[in-house]
Amino acid sequence: MDSDCMRSRAAAMPTPSSAFVAAAAAVVFFFSLTPSLSDEKISEAGLSCGNSSSSAAAAAPSLVPSFVRDMESLSQLMTTRHFATRVTNSSPGAAIYGLSQCRRDLSQTDCLLCFAASRTKLPRCLPSPAARIYFDGCFLRYDRYDFFAEAVDPVYDSTNCSSDRGAVGEPAGEGFAAAVGSAVGNATRAAASGGGGGFGVAEAGGVYALAQCWESISTEGCRVCLEKAEMGVRKCVPSGDGRGLNAGCYLRYSTVKFYSDGGASEADHGSSSTGITVAVVLVAAACIMLSVFAAYACYARVLKLKGDNIHLRKISIGSSLNFKYETLEKATNYFDHLKKLGQGGAGSVYKGTLPGGKVVAVKRLIFNTRQWVDEFFNEVNLISGIEHKNLVKLLGCSIEGPESLLVYEYVPNKSIDDYISDRNKIQILNWKQRMNIIAGTAEGIAYLHGGCKERIIHRDIKGSNILLDENLTPKIADFGLARCFGPDKTHLSTGIAGTLGYMAPEYLVRGQLTEKADVYSFGVLVLEIICGRRSSSFREEPVSLLQMVWNFYKSDNLVGAVDSCLNGDFPAQEAWNVLQIGLLCTQASAAARPSMVEVVQMLTCENVAIPEPTQPPFLNANASGPASSNRSSSMSSFVSRAARKINASYTSSESSSMRSANKRSSSHEVLEK
Repeated sequence: MDSDCMRSRAAAMPTPSSAFVAAAAAVVFFFSLTPSLSDEKISEAGLSCGNSSSSAAAAAPSLVPSFVRDMESLSQLMTTRHFATRVTNSSPGAAIYGLSQCRRDLSQTDCLLCFAASRTKLPRCLPSPAARIYFDGCFLRYDRYDFFAEAVDPVYDSTNCSSDRGAVGEPAGEGFAAAVGSAVGNATRAAASGGGGGFGVAEAGGVYALAQCWESISTEGCRVCLEKAEMGVRKCVPSGDGRGLNAGCYLRYSTVKFYSDGGASEADHGSSSTGITVAVVLVAAACIMLSVFAAYACYARVLKLKGDNIHLRKISIGSSLNFKYETLEKATNYFDHLKKLGQGGAGSVYKGTLPGGKVVAVKRLIFNTRQWVDEFFNEVNLISGIEHKNLVKLLGCSIEGPESLLVYEYVPNKSIDDYISDRNKIQILNWKQRMNIIAGTAEGIAYLHGGCKERIIHRDIKGSNILLDENLTPKIADFGLARCFGPDKTHLSTGIAGTLGYMAPEYLVRGQLTEKADVYSFGVLVLEIICGRRSSSFREEPVSLLQMVWNFYKSDNLVGAVDSCLNGDFPAQEAWNVLQIGLLCTQASAAARPSMVEVVQMLTCENVAIPEPTQPPFLNANASGPASSNRSSSMSSFVSRAARKINASYTSSESSSMRSANKRSSSHEVLEK
């Protein structure tokens, strides 16, 4: 790997061979144990990801930071109780409501374990503004409206009939059905009664049942919820296990006793015994694994002395890119919100001052899931070894603290998106500044595509990722979604990642990634900079930016699309040329788009001919007249299918959004599978 940060991380981790030996030893050890240490209380019983309303969907980009704050608050509350609710207001109209509850018979330790497991899995639903997850020991939900008193939900309430325990057949079937009815009926009545407090257990004929209502609903709501759940689980017979998963309650029956009669006190005792067993097992396993690691370390040392293991020698080199977590924490005044420069899907960026006085930007990652880890190392590995005047320079990283941090050069003038989105137009970029930004960005992308040692596709070229330094020199940032592109490859087949409105149609629909995807995104950016208007496929306007520029082009009045804030102070021919280049880059056919090297030549050389563009892919119909209606309808269908594909792919992400939930609340980003 190119970066010292990667070497440091590699040095801290076992090599594949050592990991294999250690894993083998651990497997042998654990399989030699008789008792099972699995705990079905943290088994997932159901997960629902849903859109609560169209208005909630519109606010999805601001969801991630709110979700994180909501979960952190719930975590703090759940340390001492079995039930908690929380409302987080990130901005007006963007509140997020969270609720968590454990079964009453669980110990506090088991409750925390269950909550931690549910919190880990719930982000699979992001960026959906609503989700709920049922474990056999707890429940967790977030939504954009106050659902705390909601007892039933006709859309998402469900019944889970499992045959894991085996089905009961004739002639015992009728007796079993009666036992199920008696057990769930008694548990339901106990929970719904005024003295039950929303919790009840019962046993009848070898069938065990448990009913639990959330503490936020009324006694009447509890009764309504459990009655609906009871009707559902009765239909699970002859399955040996059934669960009712409703908005306000949880009901389960099983042929195996799965709850504690003595409540939390008895569960605490059982948890303590299990904890001791687990501790003994883990200590023994750790000793064995440490012995294996030590043996392998000696073996690796011998290879190193013989000069046979060059990789390990590289790992041992001191890292100039490695920052101590404490240093960066102090540099940002412990991540003071006043130092915050921006919020992205992967995390927040803070301004920091190092001990020597150097000002830096510190990117603080939010999650520690595999998706974010992959993205972190992808970014470090790709850009630590390359330098260009139009690329943001990576200064280092920290991997030793509770969260991973990236350290970049500080770029003071924010992003080009801030200037385009500034409705008050406090600072207007003149024509020369806009052209310098466009040309510099083109040179940076061209360098990624062929000037550095590996071909790199950025995949998320847009205004908020083009930062401006003190001289308004553009610097491309945020390489979390970038991909290496081998010289022998014609394209990469990959999950969709990026920002809707900037993604090329062939990539959005078929997942085929080439350098021409970046070219398309760059073309959209060019039109935004020149026209002073953002492009968004979600804009409630009759004519999109692409359509508007194309209409000006067809009417032989391309300069009419130039930002009116310039008051005509620009060279007309140059404006025509650069807008024509933007249209060339956004053509529907990837093959028809120029390469970034050709784009740089067209932007910087006066004698280079600029070809005539063909019609770009429109994202809504009726704006360009009858001639384009068929294509518009087809593209709208493509976008619909792509949106469904994106939704499906989100549940098990590879990489911005969400990498990429956007840095700005008005952008809509997508994460990769």
